[in-house]
Amino acid sequence: MLKTNKILTLLLVLLVAVGCRSSQTIRPGDTIEIAFEKAMGLYERERYAQASRAFETVLSMGRGTDFAADAQFYLAKSHFHNRAYLTAASEFRRFSRNYTRDDRRQEAEFMEAYSHYRLSPRYNLDQTETYNALDRFQLFVTRYPGTELAEEAQEYMDELRDKLAKKKFNAAEMYMRIREYRSAALYYRLTVERYPGSSFAEEALVNQILAYVYYAENSVRERQQERYEMAVEAYQQYLQIFPRGQNRELAEDYYDRALTGLASVSTVTAER
Repeated sequence: MLKTNKILTLLLVLLVAVGCRSSQTIRPGDTIEIAFEKAMGLYERERYAQASRAFETVLSMGRGTDFAADAQFYLAKSHFHNRAYLTAASEFRRFSRNYTRDDRRQEAEFMEAYSHYRLSPRYNLDQTETYNALDRFQLFVTRYPGTELAEEAQEYMDELRDKLAKKKFNAAEMYMRIREYRSAALYYRLTVERYPGSSFAEEALVNQILAYVYYAENSVRERQQERYEMAVEAYQQYLQIFPRGQNRELAEDYYDRALTGLASVSTVTAER
């Protein structure tokens, strides 16, 4: 008897589940209103993979209707919540291009950029998506200056630039470790030139001075003067950009070392 009751209970649960799924499935003969309602039901229950398929069906049924814009917008959001960020970015872009007068266009353009932001990997990996996110955030800030979302976009841009600066800075550090001082100086310089507002810029410029000092010290006598002068120029740039930098004392130590090297080279040249 107990076994029979369990079987009946299980069958009842299965029938209810099948009935629920059936009520959520868009069927031939459903009106566009019913189809959209079913799609929204899936979205609100956070069943995003199913919701995205349902909104695609609504779009195929209702292009040119009042439901098309809503279906396109929630299709993009469904993909985003399902962590299909590349597809989400594409669908948000499609929305902003097709519905230029829709009040949600600004949000869609922001979400397109944010979708690329979510794809941005760790600093030591390929940064294609980081650049994509930066490009789209920059476009957004240009189009919607002074808005709350523009301020948020600027914060994300600062974070992404810091990541790119870290990639350049770490490359410079690697070259310093293997005593490739010319390459180290180049990557420190690129860190400063491309990402002057990053948290790595000041340290990079200080280290650039040292890299040129090492480069000079390990050069043949005929090339030392110009390379010590590169260190002096880097120090002068440091004073211009970071006059109150927290690494000022260290920069001055490296500068003094460059001046000492220059004096030594000049003395030898004069003796000749």
